Amino acid sequence: MNTELLVIMVVEDDPLIQTIVEESLAEGGFHPEVASSGEGALTLLQNEESKYLALITDVNLSGALTGWDVARRARELNPHIPVVYMTGAAADDWPSLGVPQSMLLQKPFAPAQVVTAISQLLNQVPPTHE
Repeated sequence: MNTELLVIMVVEDDPLIQTIVEESLAEGGFHPEVASSGEGALTLLQNEESKYLALITDVNLSGALTGWDVARRARELNPHIPVVYMTGAAADDWPSLGVPQSMLLQKPFAPAQVVTAISQLLNQVPPTHE
């Protein structure tokens, strides 16, 4: 299996949560690539948007950009990219600020929930490769 096809962008500024999400995704057969800021994530996404199978982002990030901003830009680059938001305090904003067909995980969440959310969204994505 080519793991390059299973690269997931993870945007999280908390090192502990980064590690939990990275380990969960790796155990689920994915290859996580972590950015610790919205700005860093956008740089990676804009340079290699087709590389990423999905986006998992914290909502409240250090820096000027929020997870809402990162997800909107990711969808401009790839309209079908699955998006999972993680938040401890911003869940009420998801209906108005989240991108369509996204999921939200309320912190604290079980690590397995990350893989389940990504898997569910990936099963809904129209195929892009022939």
